Amino acid sequence: MTAISARGLEIRYGRTVALASSDFEIPEGSVAAIIGPNGSGKSTLLNAIAGLVEPTDGSIQVKADRSRLAYVMQSTKVNENLPVTVREVVAMGRYASLGAYGRMRDDDRRAVDEAIERMAIGDISDRHLHDLSGGQRQRVFVAQGLAQDHDMLLLDEPMTGVDILTAQAIDEMVHAETHDGCTVVLTTHDLSEARSADWVLLLAGRVAAWGRPDDVLTQDNLLAAYGPSLLHVNTGPIVLDDPAHRPVVGRHSHRDRSIHTESDRSGFHED
Repeated sequence: MTAISARGLEIRYGRTVALASSDFEIPEGSVAAIIGPNGSGKSTLLNAIAGLVEPTDGSIQVKADRSRLAYVMQSTKVNENLPVTVREVVAMGRYASLGAYGRMRDDDRRAVDEAIERMAIGDISDRHLHDLSGGQRQRVFVAQGLAQDHDMLLLDEPMTGVDILTAQAIDEMVHAETHDGCTVVLTTHDLSEARSADWVLLLAGRVAAWGRPDDVLTQDNLLAAYGPSLLHVNTGPIVLDDPAHRPVVGRHSHRDRSIHTESDRSGFHED
């Protein structure tokens, strides 16, 4: 069964082509990773799946009712003057399903409690959001997405710049979601994350390749997508030298950041 399909999908912002004509499919109940260089159209494609941007040309079909689609965006910036607690932020995920009077019911409270437990943030549930670290905030916003009634979960770079424990918690949640039939689509710059997915879309201003990780994340496909950012030393590992993700002050590094313990089948690494 297909959860998402696109034919000739093109998205423009004025005269700028954000995503050139693309065809792809994503299977239902899978973890699908969207990977590509900075500016390749990853967030644009995720927004199109969410229905936040309309195609300029072509079409995109999403099987899930968009009222049952949870979208966790990348930004975790908050108004420092907003006195909102972790539990209140997670509860916002239930707003769309509240009754006519907008009051939390027992099932709403259960959904909030379960989301908080799954992301292991019960010990900070009464703290204010602006007092949390970046990794803690990311867990809170992912929990807000989980609290929604959803058949599809969209995550925009959920593990970028977070600590290893938060990355592991999110990774475990992502793969657990599919056991309940949910389709998870996430954007990433990390090849280890893409390799651990069930399905991959490789972007380079368009969907350059799509399918199973072993079929998509090949040397030829990566070279076509990343160009001079792809470094291949003799027969050794491939290194992605993405300028947007170099280890400079204020920017995270992907070095030794893999959160998957299974053996590396492909020999690709990201630096």
